[in-house]
Amino acid sequence: MAQHSPATPAGWTGRFLGSEGFAVGLCLMAFGAFAPVAPGFVSTGNLENIVLASLPLLLLAVGQTVVLIAGGIDLSVTAIVGVVSILGSWVMSAEHGWLAGHAAAAPVAGFVMLGAGALVGLFNGTCIAGLRMPAFMVTLTSMMFFGGLAVWLAQRVAGTETLHQLPDAFVAWGRYPALAFGMAFAATLLAHLLLKRTLPGRWLYALGASPRVARISGVPVGGVLTAAYVFSGMFAALASILITARLETGSATHGRALLLDVIGAAVLGGTSLMGGRGRVLGTVFGVFFLTLLSNGLNLLNVSDFLTTLVKGAVILVAAVLDVWRTRGLRAA
Repeated sequence: MAQHSPATPAGWTGRFLGSEGFAVGLCLMAFGAFAPVAPGFVSTGNLENIVLASLPLLLLAVGQTVVLIAGGIDLSVTAIVGVVSILGSWVMSAEHGWLAGHAAAAPVAGFVMLGAGALVGLFNGTCIAGLRMPAFMVTLTSMMFFGGLAVWLAQRVAGTETLHQLPDAFVAWGRYPALAFGMAFAATLLAHLLLKRTLPGRWLYALGASPRVARISGVPVGGVLTAAYVFSGMFAALASILITARLETGSATHGRALLLDVIGAAVLGGTSLMGGRGRVLGTVFGVFFLTLLSNGLNLLNVSDFLTTLVKGAVILVAAVLDVWRTRGLRAA
């Protein structure tokens, strides 16, 4: 088989498919396709709605990007959203909360939510890095367990899957777009700087590219991998804060349908399912593309079933391209 240097068309194609340029192209194609045919697609209100709707997915996908770069995968992030939402609401709900009506209810709930996300991530990372269990099995089991735990907790506290009457100081994160955008932007920028400007960021790429070589090179493999899952858990908690605040209810079902989009956005943005490659900026455009796609199809009154089918097909193609570009770059 002929080998291709990076200067050849095959090398260029592989690099393009592995960069954010591919996701940018998809965004432009989606915008161009929906703008003429979807009613109200280019209106200011709809474009603002697209941006706001993309923020929780962005946080989840950025956390997933870090884990994928390290050579892992986190299927539990949507369950973390649900259980964190219930725990936070359990603290601050005026109807069922431990601190109902207290001035500190919202900030304490925020810390509880972030802490719970970090603890689930720590559990996943410890099992995977410390016990050397398969990431797929650990996080799939976590998704089932914590998803069920969220439902049980909600039923135990409120007798239903949702908790209401959250304090105004908390729901402000959903009522004021600038607050939600500021949180998501700051967290995304932090992840970008972590990966591109810090030694732990370089360790993550080295670990994903080859755990054996990384270990020989002195990378603290176990600690770095565990930290990646803690990072993912905390970003899932941030996403839960935005979803819970925007809907003004704590629910065990928040985020349940986002798993396909979370992994798909990262892959569409150039993050490899095989580890060692990915960029936060690419994930941003991957998220934006999927949000554009969902919004446009919704405005065209396409059913949820067909929307899921279309997104699944797009993500499947992206996964196939990931395999192709990985082989092409290795051959180069």
